[in-house]
Amino acid sequence: MVSKNVQILLAGLFLVLILACATAQPKIRMEVLSALPGGQVTFAGKPLHLIGSPIPVSMGRPLPSVKLTDAFTMEEVDPSTLRGSVLFLSVVPSLDTPVCETQTHYLGEQGTRIPPSVKRITISRDTPFAQKRFATEAKLTKIQYLSDYKEGAFGRSTGLLIDGLMLDARAVILVDKQGVVRYIQVVPELTHLPDMEKAFDVATELSREGQ
Repeated sequence: MVSKNVQILLAGLFLVLILACATAQPKIRMEVLSALPGGQVTFAGKPLHLIGSPIPVSMGRPLPSVKLTDAFTMEEVDPSTLRGSVLFLSVVPSLDTPVCETQTHYLGEQGTRIPPSVKRITISRDTPFAQKRFATEAKLTKIQYLSDYKEGAFGRSTGLLIDGLMLDARAVILVDKQGVVRYIQVVPELTHLPDMEKAFDVATELSREGQ
């Protein structure tokens, strides 16, 4: 006969296993490939076109000048003028979706491994109020949140605005201390994550330039 204490222990372990399975989230694929700004991405396999400037963002060129709204100060911010720091721009369609939430958690929690001189910024077309609410509830206030809600100016200027949905496509853009774009990944499938680890490595290398 199994003792009562052993039965209680087994029942407890079984309950923990059930709860763990019930709360487990499906792993989101981290994409290593990249689409082109101004090109095409997919959502669950459905093709979506990216629209905007006839000269979309590209490596080796300055980041386009656009004014976004800071979620916490409500002041206008032009990322292209933020010289002297490496910019890690994490672009998401909407913080109210699971993949965007995961991407932002990754930037906020795992991004502490990159040098503090790298400025971590999340850009989306969510309103500043929605961005601030997300940041506060998720306890991810070490990231700067810039809203492209007014006209989608950032999406248009970079060639990342999704035709029809009018949301910014999922992407990571790294800008060096002189304001020049040095890395771009436009995630080909919107339900996948960008390769955050590769972007962290590149951001770290950029932060060391000129030292």
